[in-house]
Amino acid sequence: MVLQLENVSLKRNGSWILKGIDWCIQEGEHWVLFGLNGAGKTAILKMLNAYYFPTSGKVTVVGKEFGKTPLGEHLRTKIGLVSSSLQQKLYPSDSAYEIVLSGAFASIGLYETPTDEMRARAVSLLDELGCMEYADRNYETLSQGERQRVLIGRALMAKPQLLILDEPANGLDFIAREQLLEKIEKIAESPEGPTIIFVTHHVEEILPQFNKTLLLKKGEAFASGDTREMISNDMLSNFFELPVDVVWKNDRPLLTRKNLSVKTLLT
Repeated sequence: MVLQLENVSLKRNGSWILKGIDWCIQEGEHWVLFGLNGAGKTAILKMLNAYYFPTSGKVTVVGKEFGKTPLGEHLRTKIGLVSSSLQQKLYPSDSAYEIVLSGAFASIGLYETPTDEMRARAVSLLDELGCMEYADRNYETLSQGERQRVLIGRALMAKPQLLILDEPANGLDFIAREQLLEKIEKIAESPEGPTIIFVTHHVEEILPQFNKTLLLKKGEAFASGDTREMISNDMLSNFFELPVDVVWKNDRPLLTRKNLSVKTLLT
């Protein structure tokens, strides 16, 4: 068991952000966390990384039960995180290589001396992710797509059990998005790779390796199960409260709104 949320609710500033969430992820599974802006996706991610603690319910992540075992940095070395909030905390003058290397310590910047083994792993990850040509460049000079690859390398440095990709393709053009998704696909296919949670609100980013999906709506688990069942006409029409069509092509979904007649729009 990599993750288990049991009837988890979260209250912040007097408002319920999450309500009665049940979610179980087994080792080797790859999940999509799908929801619109404001659905509570960020709150769940902060909870998984022990920045938030549940108001009620039970949270267990990579074998650590909240409230019963030490968490903090010890937990975060077992979780690789790629997010826009993390990107903003990094030192812009650090090189791509230094940022990847810092992932071995789950730190912002390098404050400890890396071992030769760590250095070799950082170089290997940069190579696998196609980052070698800009390994020595400052992070601030990289494109958004290049930055995301570097962040994925950083997230993989400590060989995490769980990799969380929070809107990794956000802001990327079509080519950069597909190049990034190709790298993610290879990580998901690796038998020695981590369990992955892919957070998005764009169904076209969902890769065939992510065969489980949790639909999150207004802080509640709307539905969860096989991705093909979750990302379907009926399910998403109910989820959006809007008639939609889902077309699967090349094992990936495309979403459009159904054409509505004038009569339907007026009723």
